[in-house]
Amino acid sequence: MKVTVLLIILFIQITVLAQKPCEYVTNVTDSIGSLKETKSFLIHEKVFGNSSQYIFMSLLLDNNSPILNLQIIQKSSDFLMPKCLDKNSKIYFQLSNGKIYTVFSCSPSVCDTFLYNESEKMNNRFLDADFLFVKNDYEDIKKFPIVMMRIKYATETTDYILAKELKSEKLKEISSPENLFIDNFKCIE
Repeated sequence: MKVTVLLIILFIQITVLAQKPCEYVTNVTDSIGSLKETKSFLIHEKVFGNSSQYIFMSLLLDNNSPILNLQIIQKSSDFLMPKCLDKNSKIYFQLSNGKIYTVFSCSPSVCDTFLYNESEKMNNRFLDADFLFVKNDYEDIKKFPIVMMRIKYATETTDYILAKELKSEKLKEISSPENLFIDNFKCIE
């Protein structure tokens, strides 16, 4: 009887603590190298009036170099201010243990792309950029949740408070922004 109860408790614990499998959009190895990229995760959503902004991130491993991909999508029927990144752009992540982890822009200069959606009569801006992890010490970002993110653009700096659970109003999906690295960094190691 004791053995049965112990086995049931052990089975429940293993099931509850089991890690999610990695989901890749790219996983290629060939003669010139290897590339792995996780699916994109919704990190931030802001919907106000007729405007919306979405921030997505994915993790890449390009020939053993970890990279963070940032995508920002803005939609509005009004004018949208362009966002640009330059060689000095950074993303700062404040972890729940108080430490700050910084990733650095890979590209010299990039601005978002403007697209007009004629059918919806909406202005759209899309920014896609990569950031390098420079430290070899990833233990803190794999253990502690992200509580705040600061993006230093070419002309401004914007802070984002990350939610424990984000229920997207428009995309109808649920994500865990503060656990981006905890849940997914193992996929690119």
